[in-house]
Amino acid sequence: MAALKFDDNKVPYLDLGKGYRIALEGDEYTDAKSKEKAARELRETPEVVEKSMQELRALLQEEKSLYVPMDNDAFMIKFLRPCKYYAKSAFELIQRYYRFRYKHPDLCDDLFPATAKHVYAEGLVHFLPLRNQHGSRILVLECGKKWKPANVSLNDLFRAVQIALEAGMYEPRTQLNGAIVILDMEGLSLSQIMQFTPRFAAMALDWIQQCTPMRLKSVHILNNSYLFNMLFAIFKPFISEKLRKRLFFHQKDWNSLMAHIDAKCLRPNYGGTLECLETDGALLGEMFELYRKEYELANSFGYLRKQD
Repeated sequence: MAALKFDDNKVPYLDLGKGYRIALEGDEYTDAKSKEKAARELRETPEVVEKSMQELRALLQEEKSLYVPMDNDAFMIKFLRPCKYYAKSAFELIQRYYRFRYKHPDLCDDLFPATAKHVYAEGLVHFLPLRNQHGSRILVLECGKKWKPANVSLNDLFRAVQIALEAGMYEPRTQLNGAIVILDMEGLSLSQIMQFTPRFAAMALDWIQQCTPMRLKSVHILNNSYLFNMLFAIFKPFISEKLRKRLFFHQKDWNSLMAHIDAKCLRPNYGGTLECLETDGALLGEMFELYRKEYELANSFGYLRKQD
């Protein structure tokens, strides 16, 4: 049975047995391989970082209605890395990110793990314990037979994904290596499809494609059926060419999936060799909740709301 534990540095983790664990990795990378990759792919050198931080701070100082911690280097880097340290691009990403949160308070206000614990308890949103062969964090969304809209609304599901993303944004290695998403649609039903509208699809894809400070490397759709094609038709008009190139449809072809993700990173039900306990969703929600102070701080930033 999976268990929530703490390491010697009092960092919480989910123990999945056989040495496998899920934990948030908040430490900066210092190994030569990661630093070389950051320099090559993100232009991350001391000179570029310093110059970009100065430029970004100057831009943010002019955005008077936006409250963000300009003196916090980790916060700034979280947005600079996905923009390859181009300050203007990072500034525009920050604007889009917080404008989205301002525009959709029902989806973005009070994004605390406790508000989505029922979503995690259903096992709909979770991480795999290993990163892929390129160091990317693997996020799994099980939106088929596990999802019961009567228990978890579509809005709550979206909120839980945002909370998980915030956890990934906290990790320097994920900022560098990005994330990949596995969408498992096994057992998708017509009643679930009916939860989606073109308006929701446009909003979700705007968030994914324009507002998310994350290097989304690929999305892998599993167990897709003719019903999924109906759902995909709602989203298709809003998918950019860039994202379209990163979408892969595998149905039940695990060899196709493993052409992108090493077998050692995937559980046997996806054709892989990762033998460990299943992620306990309720415990994952509890682990996120242990970062309450970090989530409270993250929720305190944004555009100032007009007072009535």
